[in-house]
Amino acid sequence: MEKSEVDQTAKLAAAMERDLGAIHHAMRRALKAEVAKGELTGPQTAVMRIVVGNPGVSLRDLSREVSLAHSTVSGIVDRLETRGMVQRTTDGADGRIVRVLPTAAVTSWIETQLPHVKTGPLQRALLQADPEEREALAKAVARLRALLSSAPESA
Repeated sequence: MEKSEVDQTAKLAAAMERDLGAIHHAMRRALKAEVAKGELTGPQTAVMRIVVGNPGVSLRDLSREVSLAHSTVSGIVDRLETRGMVQRTTDGADGRIVRVLPTAAVTSWIETQLPHVKTGPLQRALLQADPEEREALAKAVARLRALLSSAPESA
C-alpha cells in the first residue's frame, strides 16, 4: 500500500471517528435527559446500572462494583428504596446476605420505554432519509461493523 493511500485512509479514519462520536452523543442525548428526569446522583446512577444489569446482586458485591464503602452503598440503596426504585430482600440460602433488585416499575420502564428512548433519535433521523438512503446507511454501518470485527488488534 502506498504512503499517500495510508495518509488518506488515516485522515478518513479520523473524520469518521469524529462523526461516529457525534452520532453516539446525539443518540445518547435522549437517554441522558431521561436519566436527568429521575434526578439521580452519579453514585445512584452507578448503583442502578448494576442493579438493573444484575438483579439480586448482593449489597457486598454492589459495594465492590461501585468501589464505595458498604455503608455508603447501603445509604444509597436506602434512598433508592424510599423512591420506589429498588427493593431489598434477604438471600433464601443465607439470611445474612442482602440482595438488591429493581422494582417492578423500573423493570417495566426498562422493558417498555428504554428501547424507544435509545433508538428514537436514530429512527427519527432515518425517517428523514428516503428508503434507498436508509438501506444504504444500514448496509454501510453493518459493513463497517464487520470490518472492525475482523480487523487485527494492532495494525
